Amino acid sequence: MTTSAAAFEIRWEKLPDDFVLDDEPVDNINQPLLAAALTESLELAGRLTSTTLTPTNYGICATLNGRIVVKVPDWAFIPTIRVAREEVKRSYTPQLQGDIPSLVIEFLSDSEGGEYSSKPTYPPGKWFFYEQILQVPNYAIFEPDSGTLEVYQLDDSKQYQLRAPDENNRYRISSLDLWLGVWQGNRESRTGYWLRWWDARGTLLPWGKELAEQERQRAEQERQRAEQERQRAERLAAQLRAAGIEPDA
Repeated sequence: MTTSAAAFEIRWEKLPDDFVLDDEPVDNINQPLLAAALTESLELAGRLTSTTLTPTNYGICATLNGRIVVKVPDWAFIPTIRVAREEVKRSYTPQLQGDIPSLVIEFLSDSEGGEYSSKPTYPPGKWFFYEQILQVPNYAIFEPDSGTLEVYQLDDSKQYQLRAPDENNRYRISSLDLWLGVWQGNRESRTGYWLRWWDARGTLLPWGKELAEQERQRAEQERQRAEQERQRAERLAAQLRAAGIEPDA
């Protein structure tokens, strides 16, 4: 699907401080919600460290034949950065500042922003940039309205191949040892399809509101058990008194 990156001299250089980044808004209101949901469950599950980046609508940079290229995935997972977080506040240059992203995700929208573009000439398309320049191992494209998820994996020839899901319609992301899949439900007043994480046991990584509901249910179960124990103790005391035995206080 793509042409080799051999035509480019690739350098990993910090974005100049005076470089003007594109300030166009995200394609639609759902994209920040979808991205935040992915990050929140990872954070609550203890899967993020102080050197992990999970950027949203954030520039990832490379210099090709002396010209800067900045691509902005809707969500990415960067396992480790090797600089202070202040240094990557505006943008991120792999190799120079830390790891190559192990996963990038694009959310398709009505104004389809070139997620499938394999254009190899400057400025290259997103597909070409992720596959041939960055060589990101996993590339996912999600269509929120239909719930369609495509996951591509870099093969030995450095080409993306469409992966087949497992029996649960999920995809293992080895760098996280988690499975990525589609879930349908409600969050933040949006009812529809979401991307979610599952662990090796098939347990869904919860969001904060779900953890709170689990805790509420646990507390309610404890209250019910305590009430049942109180009632049992009262019945036993009544039986003892009926038999002429005064129960101990």
